Amino acid sequence: MLKRTFLTMAALASSSAALAEPTYVVADRMLEVETGRYVANPVIAVEDGRITAITTGSAPDSATVIDLSGHTILPGLIDMHVHLDGRPEYGGYSNLQFTDRFWTHIASANAKRMLEAGFTTVRNLGDDDYNVIGLDQAIEEGWLVGPRIVTANHALGATGGHCDRTFLPPSYDAKSPAVGDSPDELRKRVREQRKYGAEVIKACATGGVFSRNTAPGIQQLTLEELTAIADEAHFWGLKAAAHAHGAAGIKAAIRAGFDTIEHASFIDEEGIRLAKERGTFLSMDIFNTEYTLSQGEANGVLEENLAKERLVSKAQRDNFTKAHRAGVKMVFASDAGVMPHEDVGGQFAVMVRLGMSPLEAIRAATVNAADALGQSGEVGTLKVDAWADIVAVDGDPLADVGELADVDAVVKGGVLVE
Repeated sequence: MLKRTFLTMAALASSSAALAEPTYVVADRMLEVETGRYVANPVIAVEDGRITAITTGSAPDSATVIDLSGHTILPGLIDMHVHLDGRPEYGGYSNLQFTDRFWTHIASANAKRMLEAGFTTVRNLGDDDYNVIGLDQAIEEGWLVGPRIVTANHALGATGGHCDRTFLPPSYDAKSPAVGDSPDELRKRVREQRKYGAEVIKACATGGVFSRNTAPGIQQLTLEELTAIADEAHFWGLKAAAHAHGAAGIKAAIRAGFDTIEHASFIDEEGIRLAKERGTFLSMDIFNTEYTLSQGEANGVLEENLAKERLVSKAQRDNFTKAHRAGVKMVFASDAGVMPHEDVGGQFAVMVRLGMSPLEAIRAATVNAADALGQSGEVGTLKVDAWADIVAVDGDPLADVGELADVDAVVKGGVLVE
């Protein structure tokens, strides 16, 4: 007779400690995302948070079992573009009513919500005051519950650009600590962010939607500056992500050697060709526009920003379809913080509507994302030696990818999230 276990959020918080005995995860079937094949009656053995064996049949007698019978399981999901210390409810100037440390606690709540939504790994592309590296450390030490986090700390950019602080008048002297206006300055900014824990470097190659006095399509860093950032990041063994809406900035970032292009809204045919030739991943947030345009005004978002969102959204979706048809590598990216973190799983259905098969959309949030992170075989897969990060759904996600908008169970490192 199997010994069943009910592992709580408190147990998850201490999951960084070695598990004393093997745990087994059982389910009706497992999606092998690499092949698209289903494996019936999988039995996944887990020790110290990692998968040690995958068999079929039943778990050993008297074993500790996470019983997901009646469910389909697949790898824990990966969101490649989030902002954990933000919430869309506080748009425009409404965020100024809170103290700085408010956002640290917001980050903690958002991390828990993303984990419960099935995202066991997230890439945090920009935050204030090193909020998220502190959160990451607290999760790793077992004090808080949340996903694995790959964070950029402050995003790099030009003075007055999208990654600078652009909402306040000169008397406030509000500046981002990560702006730079020459290749040498920006190399130093890379080193500073890495010094304080950054595992990826983000730079704003163009203007953006949620800033003032910046146009999304206009390039804001030169090719020489972008090349310095990417080279310095790679020198330290870090990946480089470029916020880029406009065609010129996208192509400059690809030529500079950036690993992922965020948003890529106005990418043109040459940009698509370059991305395919160089193996650059596109990280396109094609779901959040409905939320922004329906709720943004009520949330305090300025008309200037809403107008830019209306300009960007249709072009981005059209170009998502073009890039996918061309065979460009693509990853799942929500820009959570612009929209609620707990709702980002709804993007899978939009990806399918815009041309991906359900399996391609799932791969974008698993094996493709792991490859873009430089963590293939660690996350985004159910293979021996990978982290035992698992989501479970009732139905067939290959028939209805909408199953991933409301997952039934989440396992992180071999511990069930209640």
